[in-house]
Amino acid sequence: MCGIVGIIGQGEVAPLLIEGLMRLEYRGYDSAGIATLVNGGIERRRAEGKIANLKARLDEAPVAGTIGIGHTRWATHGVPNEVNAHPHATARVAVVHNGIIENFRELREELTAAGQVFESDTDTEAVVHLIDHHLGRGMDPEEAVAAALKRLEGAFALAVLFAGRHDLLIGARRGSPLAIGHGDGEMFLGSDALALAPLTRRIAYLEDGDWCVLSAEGARVFDAEGAPVERPVVQTAFSGAMIGKGEHRHFMAKEIFEQPQVMGDTLNAMFNPAERTITLPDLGMDLKDISRVTLIGCGTASLAASVAKYWIEHVARVPVEVDVASEFRYRCPPLPEGGVALFISQSGETADTLAALRYAKSQGQRVIGVVNVPESTIAREADAVLPTLAGPEIGVAATKTFVSQLMVLACFSLALAEARGAVAPDRVAALSAALAEVPSRAVEVLNHDKRIRDIAADLAEARDVLYLGRGTSYPLALEGALKLKEISYIHAEGYAAGEMKHGPIALIDETVPVIVIAPSDGLFEKTASNVQEVVARGGRVVLFSDAAGIARMGDTALYAIEMPAVDPFVTPLLYALPIQLLAYHIAVHKGTDVDQPRNLAKSVTVE
Repeated sequence: MCGIVGIIGQGEVAPLLIEGLMRLEYRGYDSAGIATLVNGGIERRRAEGKIANLKARLDEAPVAGTIGIGHTRWATHGVPNEVNAHPHATARVAVVHNGIIENFRELREELTAAGQVFESDTDTEAVVHLIDHHLGRGMDPEEAVAAALKRLEGAFALAVLFAGRHDLLIGARRGSPLAIGHGDGEMFLGSDALALAPLTRRIAYLEDGDWCVLSAEGARVFDAEGAPVERPVVQTAFSGAMIGKGEHRHFMAKEIFEQPQVMGDTLNAMFNPAERTITLPDLGMDLKDISRVTLIGCGTASLAASVAKYWIEHVARVPVEVDVASEFRYRCPPLPEGGVALFISQSGETADTLAALRYAKSQGQRVIGVVNVPESTIAREADAVLPTLAGPEIGVAATKTFVSQLMVLACFSLALAEARGAVAPDRVAALSAALAEVPSRAVEVLNHDKRIRDIAADLAEARDVLYLGRGTSYPLALEGALKLKEISYIHAEGYAAGEMKHGPIALIDETVPVIVIAPSDGLFEKTASNVQEVVARGGRVVLFSDAAGIARMGDTALYAIEMPAVDPFVTPLLYALPIQLLAYHIAVHKGTDVDQPRNLAKSVTVE
């Protein structure tokens, strides 16, 4: 996950920017840079690799200045090098950016035609030149940023520095978090409060769509419509645990709302938006030679694997086996020559998964780790790693790590399909473009938070809850039930909707809520028939579907939440969010320990 720091200070800010970036290293990055104002001009120092390289660059060529911005970058559009490192700048403006600008190609073509000269391969540079273009037309910085924000599509956080303006920083967020730090005659911007911890304890959190204008005396905040708004300044503790919750009551809530950025960061590491292609890290193998894929995980990670089974078999036409690690390792199954095994783990230290990995290696399988901790044992012992760029996840119930695992597995599925020629190039491009839309569409889903909270209050006293889905929605039904059990302690089960008549329908009565995950895909009509069977027996249906699906069967549901209409390939990434929110709000209503549920641990390192 990329990181942002911005400072309007009283002394030289370069050392403080570096310290802030070091506190963001946990997010993962491959280049870093800062920009300050020196005698009114923008001075930049950037370096590929670790912050130590940037510090060495600054030792060779120091920069002064009492105002500046800094960034840690995970390569997205363009290879990790100094040219693509942030900040990006013209003579008039410098920008650092987290997230993805979905319409950057359109903007780049338009701005190039208008005479703007691009130097990098990044989407971020389109923001720089868009603001610069407006400045060149006579707008002041606030007007230029306001006009630029109206053109940007995607999920992002921005910090903007202007030549000649030693008392002005502008920030904006849409999907990606951004916090304002209040000091005494100083002001700060940061991706999270952890970056600002030693600088200030007074933090205000921008809400989605906000943008802000900072001077040494304070901050003015505007909402997405440009209207002035007040955002409360809260006192934070210095501990990472307290800081990390931001404005949220629980880590789980914070992590749910981080998911647009997490999915964008994870996708950006593998997606070339200019070509609409997926490029995986070097896995040391030719994907077209893969004869079989084995997917292994525990808990939520195994359900991410179950979604991927549908993806890989459908688009890449490669047979897939999914198993939970604790069964796989003792079953000792025969594994084929030319097979690849993916081991999925948030921590990279899960004991059963690690043991299964070692068995697969002993059987000649090429092993890939899908992990969130690049220094973990699974990452070290795997032949290759596909990182999930979720950042630290404190809540025991997996949320943002689940969707980042799904994003990695979706990209792997498309890359495998393309390498084998199983899908036409234009279809690969279309599915890749659909993935690129997911972060911004996820923001739309999270806007249903209040409605889902109200539904949760009505369901909180249930003793049993059923979840139904077909296709990729079936593993999501299992995941929804798992989340509810984990944090609310309500008994819940997930079923393939077509299995209802084979036993579970006997459980249905007016006391049993039934959560139905039903995007408008090729299986929708079958699911709709199952819903009618539930309603006929008094079941209380909560329906998650798009507008077309709700129009088809919304009158049979007690509650319906309208989801974005997207390609069915990407629906698991979006439909994961409301089932997480529903479980979270039910647990909060019941008063359980959401972040540390009884009997559970974040990383299971023993059997």
